[in-house]
Amino acid sequence: MAVNRVERLLRKATAALERGNVPYAVVGGNAVAAWVGSVNEEAVRATKDVDILLRREELAAAAVSLRRAGLIEHEVLGITVFLDRRKPNPRTGVHVIFEGEKIRRHDILPVPPVSAAVPSDSGFKVIDLPELVQMKLDANRDVDRVHIRDLLAVGLITPRVIRKLPAPLAQRLRGIRATR
Repeated sequence: MAVNRVERLLRKATAALERGNVPYAVVGGNAVAAWVGSVNEEAVRATKDVDILLRREELAAAAVSLRRAGLIEHEVLGITVFLDRRKPNPRTGVHVIFEGEKIRRHDILPVPPVSAAVPSDSGFKVIDLPELVQMKLDANRDVDRVHIRDLLAVGLITPRVIRKLPAPLAQRLRGIRATR
């Protein structure tokens, strides 16, 4: 049931942003799922929330579009989150990430631009694969390393993707590969 709820929230949010002509990209676990699913649907993992990449200057327009879809804006520890009015739980909401900014102070790279979005087989825009891999390697949490392993397992992390990685992230990728 939780998987279906996240899928509905993802589709509701992306459809609202599309209707409002707000540039966006799905990032995080749903972007990994879209990429992995494009190769092997059976290898897709569930995720508990939705992460959306926006331009900071588009937040007001995004908020209007998402409110029209029944989502309410909230802030948790400096993170903008849109919550379902019926079940307003920040852990399972739509988390906004802003292009060109670092998510955490110790991150190596700022978040890539929304212009790195590409259409997915799933019907919404996702961050392009090289940028997604960079974001996951930069975050370097347990869940991110699992997502990298999933992308490796279906053959999506190719030499083209690896060539785009800065040296510290290429090193992290080598470490993840060594512990598969």
